[in-house]
Amino acid sequence: MKAFKISLPILILSLGMVSCQKFLDVKKSSSQFFMSTSSDCQLLLDDYSKMNTGYPLDGEISADDYFLSSSSAQLSNITQEEKDLYNWKPNAQRFSSSPNWVNPYNVINNANMVLQTLDKLKGGKDDPNLLNTLRGAALFYRAYCLWTIAQMYARPYSVSTASQDPGIPLKLDPDINIKSSRGTVQDTYNRIIQDLQEAVNLLPKTSAYTTRPNKIAAYAMLARTYLSMADYPNALVNSNSALEIKKDLLDFNTIDPDEVPAFTRFNKEVIFHTISSYTFSNPSIGAILLPGYYQEPNSCVARINPALVDLYNSNDLRKSRFLKPNSIEVILKDSNGKDIPVTVEDGTFQFSGNYEPTIDPTFFTGLAVDEVLLIRAECYARAGNIGPAAADLNLLLKTRWKPGSYVDMSTQTPPDVALNTILNERRKELLMRGLRWTDLRRLNKAAIRITKEVTFTGLNTNPIRVENTTTSTLPANDPKFTLLIPKGVLDNSSIAQNTR
Repeated sequence: MKAFKISLPILILSLGMVSCQKFLDVKKSSSQFFMSTSSDCQLLLDDYSKMNTGYPLDGEISADDYFLSSSSAQLSNITQEEKDLYNWKPNAQRFSSSPNWVNPYNVINNANMVLQTLDKLKGGKDDPNLLNTLRGAALFYRAYCLWTIAQMYARPYSVSTASQDPGIPLKLDPDINIKSSRGTVQDTYNRIIQDLQEAVNLLPKTSAYTTRPNKIAAYAMLARTYLSMADYPNALVNSNSALEIKKDLLDFNTIDPDEVPAFTRFNKEVIFHTISSYTFSNPSIGAILLPGYYQEPNSCVARINPALVDLYNSNDLRKSRFLKPNSIEVILKDSNGKDIPVTVEDGTFQFSGNYEPTIDPTFFTGLAVDEVLLIRAECYARAGNIGPAAADLNLLLKTRWKPGSYVDMSTQTPPDVALNTILNERRKELLMRGLRWTDLRRLNKAAIRITKEVTFTGLNTNPIRVENTTTSTLPANDPKFTLLIPKGVLDNSSIAQNTR
């Protein structure tokens, strides 16, 4: 595995903010935490462990880009809560509020503390440009987290119902004792957009580290937000603004398919870096012991949906960079009855295309150029502008296919065909980025999870391979596309639960 070298400034800043975690755990009011300078604000915003990690991934658990084998699902490492979410149980609910609720709201609280401090510093000796940058960063983090929470616990945005549908609590003050109500979905998205639009005007074009928000990230997040609202004209405007500043793409021909992980952290496509972690997706969680077998060498829990695997062309380099075959060891018997362990591929695949270079269950869920390019292509296609839509898609895929093998999408492609192609490429490109659940919600699509169980019968020199495929479906617009609010939140507030 590639070693990760973090820059000294970021390391120092992260270590320096350990005490902030204690504050969030034990203090009763934000007024008990004293922040007085712009340096205090910068330190808090640069706390990598609090501001850029631990983002919730329950939408990804509930999505359909992967499946669990029957043996994987029995692992004690996977909690019953995660199994219920995976199985789309009507009562699937987190009992504790962390990390899906508490973690992003802790980030929001940090952002609010910064905003409060900056208000007190106005007109002082600090450089106004610095104060603007800090304010823009705090607003960005607040909006980023509100959007993330809304994808799980608020209904999908609909123009016709957003002003009536329950939203999520909008914490705009750092005093944790102030009670919050849910408001509406429209209130939620209005706040997200307002914060991001102000951040765009305050942030610099670029930043020294992709863990710090900048103007590109704010434009990209506006594009993501408007896309989730099906507001394609505004998604187009903001994706275009982001791509005017940054359009770097990796050439997958330069990525070694045999190296795991294949991608580096903070690679040139990354616009803003955040990560999420969950046990269910661990590709190396430990041995899965099967009757008559040795352990699986690739003891992967989350296996990629076979229907999705089949979408990748043989010349598409993403298939070998994003996916690795799973294998098992079958114990055969020779003519003398001696055991012979033989490793065979079981026909399933695990995800290996993470922009977070680790074999642990930690996934990159931030913003990157490929996502923004696909947002713009989709918006062009929906507007019937097939020429620029094709240009964006072709630009991306030429960096993903073997040299000379990709055939450009024609500018004469019918709009419906072009849109469907772009949506398929979006799914293949943004695999395990925490976006599939939002796409299913906004596109009113059913979640379809295909499970392929592979077993072998006859422990002899000619074992018989047996495949059993099952399909599970969560119908489009099902109420379960909005997750139940964690029990710990309900027990300590007057917030109403989502309906079933």
